[in-house]
Amino acid sequence: MTTVRDVCDRLKTIAPLRLAEDWDNVGLIVGDENREIERILTCLTLTSDVADEAVQSRAGLIITHHPILFKPVKSITANTPEGRILLTLIRHEISVYSPHTAWDNSDCGINQQLAERLELHDIRPLRPHKAEEHIKIVTFVPEPQLEALRSAMWNAGAGVIGNYEKCSFTTRGTGSFQGSETTQPAVGRAGQFEQIDEVRLEIVCAPQQLDRVLNALREGHPYEEPAVDLFSARSLGDGAGSGRMGTLSTPMTLAQLNRIVAEKLRQPNLQFVGDPSQTIKRLGIACGAAGEFLHDAHRAGCQAFLTGEVRFHGCLEATELGIALILPGHYATERFAMEALAARLGQEFPGLPATASHHETDPVRTA
Repeated sequence: MTTVRDVCDRLKTIAPLRLAEDWDNVGLIVGDENREIERILTCLTLTSDVADEAVQSRAGLIITHHPILFKPVKSITANTPEGRILLTLIRHEISVYSPHTAWDNSDCGINQQLAERLELHDIRPLRPHKAEEHIKIVTFVPEPQLEALRSAMWNAGAGVIGNYEKCSFTTRGTGSFQGSETTQPAVGRAGQFEQIDEVRLEIVCAPQQLDRVLNALREGHPYEEPAVDLFSARSLGDGAGSGRMGTLSTPMTLAQLNRIVAEKLRQPNLQFVGDPSQTIKRLGIACGAAGEFLHDAHRAGCQAFLTGEVRFHGCLEATELGIALILPGHYATERFAMEALAARLGQEFPGLPATASHHETDPVRTA
């Protein structure tokens, strides 16, 4: 049988949680990782209708794009809609996982899928992630004590590079030293020149973990005064980032692009801001309610920016900047990707049905 953990581990590969925005609440939010499940249900937003559907269909795991418990809470009671939903799910032992902005930003996630649906070329992040800063720690230790010291530093948080952990590098050489008569060397004698076989150990750590890792090094190192070198370093970056931008196969007017977007997203009533005759060559994309990416799109030279919804003053700002807005609606820019995620999980876990909610609909309607 498949467990909640099995699916969560796969989701973390599809949409690595490190790609999520700092303010987000992603990962397993409710549930027992060890529980076996018989069905998966995906949705854009976890409502009472979706929760009831999960109960009726015997789904053991709901994957909701928008997190429940998005803001800190002090109590969970039946006096609030969210509380009632959570109590229902807990009573029926249904787990809840949210990939949210990790799924938005993944190289196979929502924004990438939107760009590919519109057949953009030269697709890349609209807001690239900054290269990570880290500290490389170099120390020297006798080989018999290497594994114990390295494990202590790993356990303190060192050795993490992207999605990999327990990273290190070692080289062998000869170390020399001579302590004063007052020293108590772990190897050799005080006041005597020594040469011994040592291993050079290199491990990286995040700046915020440095003090903890150095404490582990001092406590775990056999030497009275271990040699330690610290180097400031920066990763090459992984090409990841938020939103997407790309070039249209053929330049077209805003009116023509609007028709294509409406067809591709099955949203005939999309809204837009700008001159319908304006020529569009480069398009910026950020799913959902992502008006904060407007200036990123403008700086990147996009003539139009597609997102689900923007506040009124954001529309005025776009007009002042001379960049068009295409607004198909929050639901239209994200729901299709939850359907695609269900289909993918169904293929990757044969025998475990995975479906998108049949009860979920766009709450925004047109007359």
